[in-house]
Amino acid sequence: MSSPRFRDGAPLPPDYSCKGGQGNPPLRWSGTAGARSVALVVDDSNPRTGAEVHWVVFNIDPNTTELGENDVPRGARQGQTTNGKVGYTPPCEADGSYRFTVYALNSELDLQQGAPLSETLENIADHTIARGRLTAATIE
Repeated sequence: MSSPRFRDGAPLPPDYSCKGGQGNPPLRWSGTAGARSVALVVDDSNPRTGAEVHWVVFNIDPNTTELGENDVPRGARQGQTTNGKVGYTPPCEADGSYRFTVYALNSELDLQQGAPLSETLENIADHTIARGRLTAATIE
């Protein structure tokens, strides 16, 4: 998992935080051969506010290996975030780390657009055959 906009362990560019308004950063991944679908989860581990999920995308075509800036692949669905919204909810807190995790799944998920967070995460966990992660240490 990688991004042309930041390296693993480096700060998340402010364009992709609540200060920037650019939406999600561009992302690239590999290693999904044999997958029936792909999912992406963006979350954080903020020591002050606790964990928060900022984005859940699932049923991404397994032949897809990148995601453009502020983009959702055709045919993919998005689940609810921690705050109950659907779509990328940019992080705001400068402390904590932000994780972009791609999951190779053994099937498509039988969930609708806007599915509840707990149900979506449980389904992703139940069908994961491989995963990769890119971590931003903080926000620039």
